[in-house]
Amino acid sequence: MEWVLADALLSQSRDPRVLLGALCCEEASAERVETLRFLLQRLEDEEARGGGGAGALPEAAREVAAGYLVPLLRGLRGRPAGGADTGPAARQRRRVMRAAGAALHSCARLAGGPHLAAALAEEALRDLLAAGPAPGLEGAVEAAVEVLAAVGPCLRPREDAPLLERVARAALALALGGDEAGPAEGAAALVAGRLLPALGRCGGAALRAVWGGLVAPGAPEGPGRVEPKLLVLSALAEKLLPEPGAERATAARDAGPDARRCWRFWRTVQAGLTRAEDALTRKRARYLLQRAVEVSAELGADCACAPQEGTGPSLFWWSEKKKDELLKFWENYILIMETLEGNQIHVIKPVLPKLNNLFEYAVSEENGCWLFHPSWHLCIYKRMFESENKILTKEGVTHFLELCETRVLPFSAEFSEFIIGPLMDALSESSLYSRSPGQLIGSGSPLGLKLQKFLVTYISLLPEEIKSSFLLKFIQKMTSRHWCAIPILFLCKALANIPRCKALGIEGLLALRDVLQCTMITHQILLRGAAQCYLLQAAMNLVDVEKVSLSDVSSLVMSVRQEESFGRGTSLWRELCDWLRVNESCFRRPSTCSSIGLHETSSLNAYVKNLVQEYIKSPAWEGGENCCMPDWLEAKLVAMMVLLAIDVEGMKSQYSEKRRTQNVLRIFLDPLLDALVKFGTNAYMPLLKTDRCLQLLLKLLHTCLLKGSSTQDVVPTDEVCTLLQNFVMSTTESISEFILRRLTMKELSSVSDLDRCHLYLMVLTELINLHLKVGWKRGNPIWRVISPLKNASIRHLQEMDRGQEPTLGRQIQRVVSMAALATVCEATDQKPELQLDSQDAGATERFLSSLQLNQTLQKPHTEEDGSFFEESSSSQGWGKIVAQYIHDQWVCLSFLLKKYHTLIPASEDEILEPILPAVQMPVRTLQSALEALTILPSDQVLPVFLCMKILVPKLLTSSESLCIVSFDMAWKIVASLSNTQLIFWSNLKAFVQFVFDPKVLTIAAKIKGQAYFKIKEIMYRIIEMSTIKTGVFNILISYCCKSWIVSASNVSLSTAKNYSELVYEACIFGTVFRRDQRLIQDVQTFIENLGHECAANIVIENTKREDHYVRICAVKFLCLLDGSNMSHKLFMEDLAIKLLEKDELVSKSRTRYYVNSQQHRVKNRIWQTLLVLLPRFDQNFLNRIIDKIFQAGFISNQASIKYFIEWIIILILHKFPQFLPKFWDCFSYTCSPKCSIRLTAATPGLATFGGAQPCPFMYQYISFMAVFELKGQSRVFTTDCVDLTAVFVFTVWSFTQSFADPRCGHPS
Repeated sequence: MEWVLADALLSQSRDPRVLLGALCCEEASAERVETLRFLLQRLEDEEARGGGGAGALPEAAREVAAGYLVPLLRGLRGRPAGGADTGPAARQRRRVMRAAGAALHSCARLAGGPHLAAALAEEALRDLLAAGPAPGLEGAVEAAVEVLAAVGPCLRPREDAPLLERVARAALALALGGDEAGPAEGAAALVAGRLLPALGRCGGAALRAVWGGLVAPGAPEGPGRVEPKLLVLSALAEKLLPEPGAERATAARDAGPDARRCWRFWRTVQAGLTRAEDALTRKRARYLLQRAVEVSAELGADCACAPQEGTGPSLFWWSEKKKDELLKFWENYILIMETLEGNQIHVIKPVLPKLNNLFEYAVSEENGCWLFHPSWHLCIYKRMFESENKILTKEGVTHFLELCETRVLPFSAEFSEFIIGPLMDALSESSLYSRSPGQLIGSGSPLGLKLQKFLVTYISLLPEEIKSSFLLKFIQKMTSRHWCAIPILFLCKALANIPRCKALGIEGLLALRDVLQCTMITHQILLRGAAQCYLLQAAMNLVDVEKVSLSDVSSLVMSVRQEESFGRGTSLWRELCDWLRVNESCFRRPSTCSSIGLHETSSLNAYVKNLVQEYIKSPAWEGGENCCMPDWLEAKLVAMMVLLAIDVEGMKSQYSEKRRTQNVLRIFLDPLLDALVKFGTNAYMPLLKTDRCLQLLLKLLHTCLLKGSSTQDVVPTDEVCTLLQNFVMSTTESISEFILRRLTMKELSSVSDLDRCHLYLMVLTELINLHLKVGWKRGNPIWRVISPLKNASIRHLQEMDRGQEPTLGRQIQRVVSMAALATVCEATDQKPELQLDSQDAGATERFLSSLQLNQTLQKPHTEEDGSFFEESSSSQGWGKIVAQYIHDQWVCLSFLLKKYHTLIPASEDEILEPILPAVQMPVRTLQSALEALTILPSDQVLPVFLCMKILVPKLLTSSESLCIVSFDMAWKIVASLSNTQLIFWSNLKAFVQFVFDPKVLTIAAKIKGQAYFKIKEIMYRIIEMSTIKTGVFNILISYCCKSWIVSASNVSLSTAKNYSELVYEACIFGTVFRRDQRLIQDVQTFIENLGHECAANIVIENTKREDHYVRICAVKFLCLLDGSNMSHKLFMEDLAIKLLEKDELVSKSRTRYYVNSQQHRVKNRIWQTLLVLLPRFDQNFLNRIIDKIFQAGFISNQASIKYFIEWIIILILHKFPQFLPKFWDCFSYTCSPKCSIRLTAATPGLATFGGAQPCPFMYQYISFMAVFELKGQSRVFTTDCVDLTAVFVFTVWSFTQSFADPRCGHPS
């Protein structure tokens, strides 16, 4: 049609100038410009055949090009490049532009020489360079591209080579600049789609310039550069790859570049296969790969790409001899990559076996080397790892980890880098470690086990010279990002299982320490403790002891938290001791190490002895009397190394001289004991030295305590503890005199001294505990210190109340005296042996009872001591000091109230002249407690809760409103701490013991006042909080059940009956956790199941905060009840009725009911509890609930619920066959209205026989009864009437069309 139109125009006039002028004279439209294009192409065709219009045609073509087409293209600049607008006007504009460009191409060819094309190209190039990717100039870029695409092919390859090169470089720069969305991206797409293919057709200089820019060594790399590069490469694929055909193979190689031979080309393709974010770019990469394979197959010539590193297999190669194998390999490869685009695991899984075939093709069994570059296989895995479908990611990770189990792969540096990079990034996803379907809870993660096997096998296959660097990079990768608790746990476990090898030096130890200190700070305590255990085991397995010193090892061990994973007596402690014993002579010795006096001892003993000596020495930075107390870390290090060394010594002398252990411990502790003995006599001993000695003493006593119970194989452990305690007791008199002097002689006068006060009191408490263990003697040093300390503290506090000016020294002494008095009261309360004479005690109690509670300490004047306001690490704000002072007041008061709780009156009117005001005026004391709750920080309120626990039961009847206020204030404090782990649980436990004290519950239930309803309100608030914070309900139900069982052993269960909602809620409690929460619980259970194998289980107390412990506690409580006790029996019956009502309510709920839903779980727990209670029910009670049980059997339920209901009905009918007539009534088939109503009431939805559905438990019931009948144990079929009824019902239902299995009627 186009030629017909052009011929029709030419028939009107043979003068081309007239025709062209007529088409160019009016406004441009798409039809007019396309007509112009048809005409010019027709003229070009005639010119080629020699029938053109002589000299007039070139001139006319030049005029049309310069005077019409170029201005037209420049005028079409009104839209952003890249086709952002898709309206009709935009489509019309693009149509005009494409037609104008084609017409310009014909004009350039008709112009009669190269000058027009060169001039237009020069001008368009200037426009292109001027516009670039700048926003607002997109139209100019598009016009310039159209001009260059039109005239570029008309340029001469040799004569215009410089111009072509400049155009090519500018076009490539613009195309590669589109790495960001916006105008640059649109310009890049336009250049790659229009200009570069046109320049490619020019060949020669233009193509070489483009190719040189793409593969230049200095070309910028990165993920953002992949998309534009692949856009350019796919646009020029026909020119950059040889043209197929055997006869043109040589010409193709000579004419232009061969991309197959360039490794940078293949790296770009691989990057596109894996790193590209959009499917189109990945498709371009697959197209280039497929095109290269097709070209290689058609050319039939050998080809190889030089390897990037200079060794190893080529990224791409072709051999005609192995054409079939190569085609099979690449066909499978491309098929896998295309299938991965589907992102559906059911589509991808059948293709994964082909991935195994790729490895069979890729590895030479004869030479044990790679035939194909392993990076191609890694591209597949990386594509799977980065999939949005986590199931596909898990499948890819699992497949990769199974590689070493099925085949031995040659070493590849790229493989190792892939493990440390993409594989570890993929392993950071916690959801990959979930259990397999059907796997038991706590059985461990299948992926974690595969990771462990993979790492062990892979490390064993690595060359020795590579193993060290790989493990170092692997551990450093664990420090380079934030890891969730579960992935880092299984990575540490995998490292710990690597067989012993000398792979890590000091850098490896530092990397392990970084993992311990930085990576796991916010993880769950049990998972963090287990991970620390595994990391320490990994260090023992992988460290080259000849490259590290004992100081390096001790620094690493210090990073392992003793309170979470590294307690003495655990398997980990013994393992470390054995490792130190085996390797103690191999550690690198520091140049400054000296072993004077230790010629017969080991390097470990020499190190520890030197460590203690250096620690005890007075430091050079002694800061005077007002210096801050030293940090505890150094004392912790010294104590740990002393005990490790003595346990190592015990291992060595286990079967030899036992006395050697005592001698070695004495050698270690001599500097410490010598200093401690001088405490009482040397008044000028440096203050920091005394601090450091007492710190070390405390850490030794705390660390030596055994954490594990199975320590039979470690004989010296108990002996070491006993020896240490004996050594310490020999210094008790000196230490106690020193502490008494420091606390009572006004030597503590600065804020920093409060830390020392705390240290002294901790040491005093430890000494008291030691003496109580070995037997309390009235004349011992501690006994001689307690009374003077108490009396001096009271005297100081009385002096401060006489109106003296509050200087800093006086106020600090006041705080110190109150803290000392609180310590004495706590020790006396916990150890009755410390009770002093009654005459002394009376004065103490009168003083404590008359304390001005909640009295704030006035802030001292600033000019007294300028250092008070200086910021330091150990100084506290004055508010914290006051809070501690008030806290200690309430500690003393709780001791007093507990001792004299029998003197607390129910009303203050009963006491006219109280001897002990705080005890005998409880209302005022409780009001002071409420005031204290508003003053004290949350971590200081425990003694106030203890006081309220004693006071509230006494006042609940007479001052109910005050008690309710105390409930509210205490609950607000506890609720505000729900995100504070350190103090929340202790406060919650104290709160529960206070509010839910049996006395409080009994009195509140008896008077049935507002307090009773307030307690129930708090109960439901705790249950509500427990749905968010796991473990809250556990504390409440365990405390209440224990207290009720104790009280019910002698009296009735009336208190529990008044709060039966608590047991009812506990029986059905349990939330539907998110998948990540369930995963954490599964892994924690897995760690707990390891038992003594994981030291964290021994060190960390099992808090039993999982929600199933709530139900366990409730069911255990029910099992302990006595069915013969009437109050117990009524309690269980009331609970059963509530559970059946709850089941009915859940059945009527419109919430979606599916497997494992909350409704399913609640019903499951209801019927489980009813099965537990069933043996306690008598016939009278069953007669009240049997209809509800039968009704529940006909309601649509999940299979597990049906089984429970069926079993309950079978047990009831077997025990009480008199309920059988009611059972047969449930299967009524009559259509009468009366029966329909009856049937509807009993079996919803079964109104008529024709619409009847089979009873879900019919078959099970009949089978059960048939078995019992055969054994002669059935008490059901006892009368002919019942037999006939049964036969009739069974027969009718078995022949119903909708009945599931008619064979169930056969027993009838």
